[in-house]
Amino acid sequence: MTEIIPYKPEFKQAFKELNIAWLEKYFYVEKYDLEVLSNPEKYILDKGGNIYFILENEIPKGVVALMINEYDELELTKMGMDESAKGKGYGNLLMKHCIEEAQKTKKNELFLYSNTKLGPAIHLYKKYGFMEIPVGKSEYERCNIKMKLELR
Repeated sequence: MTEIIPYKPEFKQAFKELNIAWLEKYFYVEKYDLEVLSNPEKYILDKGGNIYFILENEIPKGVVALMINEYDELELTKMGMDESAKGKGYGNLLMKHCIEEAQKTKKNELFLYSNTKLGPAIHLYKKYGFMEIPVGKSEYERCNIKMKLELR
């Protein structure tokens, strides 16, 4: 059985591990990543954001967060997927869920910061209507693309 659930404290370690595995595969773990991943309550939940897990037989296989970032933007961030879950459509399910949740907020736009090296991820974002905009500022050294989705 597959389901999407909001953050539960017992999955805090899974949130960190899924993201670190992804970061280490494609880049490296930046200081800011480690800070956010180690303290999701402080950086995401306490600021009005949320973390969503996709569970397969009650085991976290993927994760994504909506957070209010340093620039007061609603940001889609910390999307990570277990290798065993690739190709099952979980990225699509998490993306749809996040967009639906973002539309419930008072924000008019949803932003994300990424890297063009991640072709499949960029394709997924474009599929859901995200458009490339100038990067401007970013907390991430690896960021070379910023995208925005109009929610209203």
